[in-house]
Amino acid sequence: MSSFISVDVESDGPIQGIHSMVCFGAVIVEPSLNKTFYGQIQPISEIFDPEALAISGFSREQHLQFDDPVNVMYKFATWIKSNTIGTPILVSDNNGYDAAWINYYFHRFYGKNPFGWSSRRIGDLYCGVSKDLFGKWKHLRGKILHDHNPVNDAKGNANAMLEIIKLIKSK
Repeated sequence: MSSFISVDVESDGPIQGIHSMVCFGAVIVEPSLNKTFYGQIQPISEIFDPEALAISGFSREQHLQFDDPVNVMYKFATWIKSNTIGTPILVSDNNGYDAAWINYYFHRFYGKNPFGWSSRRIGDLYCGVSKDLFGKWKHLRGKILHDHNPVNDAKGNANAMLEIIKLIKSK
């Protein structure tokens, strides 16, 4: 048995270790979508892209006041452990981005990644289920607004995962 966790990350630039994660949200993929985690992390670098930071809705001054990454990643690891059954599997809209940031921060500030080395991209799962290599899946988010609040975005993606699971079970 495994537990899917939808994760969404906002950062102040594209490169882990050079730029910093700003905040992230996680949601257990289950119908209630009410098991959530939200982390805000202070910068680990002086380097940032103002345009990338602006997407998160925070100023540099606000970002500087966020929590220490060690504290946040320990809290996230504890939350994962207490809210999952079996192996946790990270799913996201763009796991090349979201999973990479989470992996970097877990290894650097926690010592290991509770998700291991694998993750799943929701779009690829949908393409497989729909047997369409170019299948569009974002309509499966339902009415959950994609607004760059990482918890909201993770909820929308978790809703899409639930719809994909329904499609798999109906075949």
